[in-house]
Amino acid sequence: MNAGAKDDVIVGAAIVRAGRLLAAQRSYPADLAGYWELPGGRVEAGESEAEALRRECVEELAVTVRVGERVGTDVALPGGKSLRVYAAELVERGREPVAVEHKDLRWLAAAELDDLAWLPADRVLLPALRELIATSG
Repeated sequence: MNAGAKDDVIVGAAIVRAGRLLAAQRSYPADLAGYWELPGGRVEAGESEAEALRRECVEELAVTVRVGERVGTDVALPGGKSLRVYAAELVERGREPVAVEHKDLRWLAAAELDDLAWLPADRVLLPALRELIATSG
């Protein structure tokens, strides 16, 4: 894989608030509908990974986020792509994320993470996400 090619990178936002992680339930495509994931998407030409993550959160959740540190390691995806997850926090207090492109959103405690049917790439990151929840103020 050409790690420098931005179209090979999918970014995900690990948004934690009050000890809970935001999870998003896919509504499409049909073979992935119903599975849970972290919000995010493809890095477009000319964007940094942080810029892409901020854009995706506006598009998918109608919220602005501050992008923090990486969470976990790169996760290999089909087609030679990789998933990179970053910690993120909501910038606007009192503004709740909205499921613009997803079927549902849920705030989950660390103990609830295993209760959902996660996409395989996101499931790989559950240990790192638990640690993020535990260390987030």
